[in-house]
Amino acid sequence: MAEKPHINLIFIGHVDHGKSTLVGRFLYDSGALAENEYRKIKEEAEARGKGSFAFAYVMDNLKEERERGVTIDVSYKKFSGKNNNFTIIDAPGHRDFVKNMITGTSQADAAVLVISAKDGPQMQTKEHAFLANVMGIKALTVAINKMDEVGYKEDAFKKVKEEATKLVKMAGFRDEQFAIIPVSAWLGDNVAKKSTNMPWYTGPTLLERLDSLTAPKLPTDKPLRLPIQDVYSIKGVGTVPVGRVETGIIKPNDKIIFMPSKAVGEVKSLEAHHEQLPQALPGDNIGFNVRGLERKDCNRGDVVGHQSHPPMVAKDFEAQIVVLNHPTAIPVGYTPVFHMHTAQMSCTLAELKKRMDPKTGAVQEENPKFLKAGDAALVKIIPQKPLVVEEFKLFPSLGRFAVRDMGQTVAAGVVLKVTPRE
Repeated sequence: MAEKPHINLIFIGHVDHGKSTLVGRFLYDSGALAENEYRKIKEEAEARGKGSFAFAYVMDNLKEERERGVTIDVSYKKFSGKNNNFTIIDAPGHRDFVKNMITGTSQADAAVLVISAKDGPQMQTKEHAFLANVMGIKALTVAINKMDEVGYKEDAFKKVKEEATKLVKMAGFRDEQFAIIPVSAWLGDNVAKKSTNMPWYTGPTLLERLDSLTAPKLPTDKPLRLPIQDVYSIKGVGTVPVGRVETGIIKPNDKIIFMPSKAVGEVKSLEAHHEQLPQALPGDNIGFNVRGLERKDCNRGDVVGHQSHPPMVAKDFEAQIVVLNHPTAIPVGYTPVFHMHTAQMSCTLAELKKRMDPKTGAVQEENPKFLKAGDAALVKIIPQKPLVVEEFKLFPSLGRFAVRDMGQTVAAGVVLKVTPRE
């Protein structure tokens, strides 16, 4: 039987709108979370006096495991629909969310934006919707959650649906790219099973909607690009870099290079879920062993490629950015931290070339003196240290970034062209 197409899914939205609960309910109702696993979590939740958060614990449990380093990828949960296989990437909703969104989830193919029916869209809802669009997500599903808390009323749904539609279109999604579904994560209405509490809603459940999406084609024909998330030293094994294959294929005996570190070597073995692999494809989270590689030779933020086609290290690059929020204004020479694939690096806005209308792309001003919240712009950026940067159209996940400053996402953007370092 042919393997079903695969979709990476991220749940985004405001921190208190029920993301974790929705993920847990989803896994439970779609059969990906076993009854005994759920019972364990429920008991723990009740013991901590948080009975109603049982589902939220599903994902939070994984975070603790991850911090103890039990296995490489427990933050990924898999489930199957009739048509597609899915991996849910867990992304926390609080302030460090964006960092994770850029590293772990600039790779998502589809997003579920969770909005509480009680509170409606918040500032963070807007930020996440904008980011999802800039990060190249083409399919968005808005889950209006907590319908049980507004008595399953159609007019309550309509009001939030209207606000959500406005917000999602403002973030740049077109009509055919999004759908809006009323759900109760806590009670399971319209998550994997049709709700009897909302006879007025005749559309798909969340699972049906996600199962109707078309999975992207794997970019196996492109050169290898594998950003490094962590590097471990394991007794008796040696140095094990860990990361996710973005494009291309990696196999044992491949001659690879780490950029910008410039370490080279030959792949000894690959593994995922404690199994040796004959090869790894885009989307695979792997650990790999390289002959002669030492811990000091490579770092998080490096990108692996084949020696015959090394990743591009940028002298500077041109990008299109959208300014999400900034208390004052962004001048030429501004040097915040850029989050790009798994790297974090201070970069300087060396030139502000054009200011554009974010909705139409029409040029509003040549060489503006500064940019403010809501502006879109064409800019030239200089990394402070060597950094792998690729064009968005060639390697999407290595050509998009978020700009962070003062504990918030200031801007997000995509790379249009790169000037390589000598």
